[in-house]
Amino acid sequence: MTEFLVKKFVKDYDNTGNAKVRSAYGILSGCVGVICNIVLFLVKLTGGFLINSISVTADAFNNLSDAASSIVTLVGTKFAQKPADKEHPFGHGRSEYIAAFIVAFLVLQVGFTCFKNSFGKILKPESVVFNIGILVLLVLSVLVKLWLAIFNRGLGQKINSGVLKATGTDAFGDVLITSVTIVSIIIGRITGLKIDGWMGAIVSVVVIIAGFNIAKETLEPLLGEAIDKETYDKVTEKVESYKGILGSHDLIVHNYGPSHIMATIHVEVESKENLEGVHEIIDRIERDVLRELGIFLVIHVDPVDLEDEENLLRKQAILGVIGEIEPKASVHDFRIVEEEERIRLIFDMLIPYSYGEKQREQLLKAMEKALKELNEKYELVVTLDNSFVNE
Repeated sequence: MTEFLVKKFVKDYDNTGNAKVRSAYGILSGCVGVICNIVLFLVKLTGGFLINSISVTADAFNNLSDAASSIVTLVGTKFAQKPADKEHPFGHGRSEYIAAFIVAFLVLQVGFTCFKNSFGKILKPESVVFNIGILVLLVLSVLVKLWLAIFNRGLGQKINSGVLKATGTDAFGDVLITSVTIVSIIIGRITGLKIDGWMGAIVSVVVIIAGFNIAKETLEPLLGEAIDKETYDKVTEKVESYKGILGSHDLIVHNYGPSHIMATIHVEVESKENLEGVHEIIDRIERDVLRELGIFLVIHVDPVDLEDEENLLRKQAILGVIGEIEPKASVHDFRIVEEEERIRLIFDMLIPYSYGEKQREQLLKAMEKALKELNEKYELVVTLDNSFVNE
């Protein structure tokens, strides 16, 4: 069914990196969600009034909020395809994240409203009228929501859309919510226990948790998150595969929406290489990474002297000392500058995020002491950094 809808309503559906294609996926998801959720809302609202069930009624309004969420999805993904302009030179791709955050807010609002109503029914419990017809409708609702969840999650994964994944997660939560409502009705019928309020409270807690999770996942790319290990490996392996590139470091990725990713990276090349030749290699790498990985990459070149054997031996000894002091650290941009009364060791060093200011000072003092034992003229000029990779 999902494949049929995609092929029917999305032109060029395999070109998921294209903003217009991504928008078409979002519009499809939004339209399907609005139709399904409004139908479910009307059915459940009618059923809730007929059997006097707060959990069924709350579940109905949850479906109404889902319809609103689908509209937000539709508008958000449509707005995200707008091209770059003077005020937004990186495009409008982050509109998807904003739309997902609005979805999270709507989910949270429903959850807190449901909890308030359920708390009132816990204090003043009422019996729930058993109706086999309503029970059948709720079971059908579970099946519809399960399909919607799979549908949206599938589309979200296909185009790497946070808002579609959030909509799918919300639908999976609805499957659980309606299932709990069904259990409440059956238990009330068999035992006569008035647990509808308690079940409604459970429903509301699940909805609130889902809302918080969606908000958290949405805010991370907006705040700026570390690059995932898989993407890091793909980019570095691609860059380092070119002749003349000795190594790479400091890969930083900036996300301006799933279809607009920019990155910077430092590469090491031999200092004796011809500048024009290096420039041509760098240009080729940037073009290939954009074409193959969809990442707009900017490369900074660090020259490395491989002919000064004395400095190479010094570097090896110095790195050995640093490795003994902090095995988790890594060093790059290493240079040795000799002066009359001192030898400056200039480099950047990546350290774990667990290091506080005091630990940083202790690390530097330990390194200075150990390196002075190698040569009294050594003077450290170190920049301490943290990794940009989400290990």
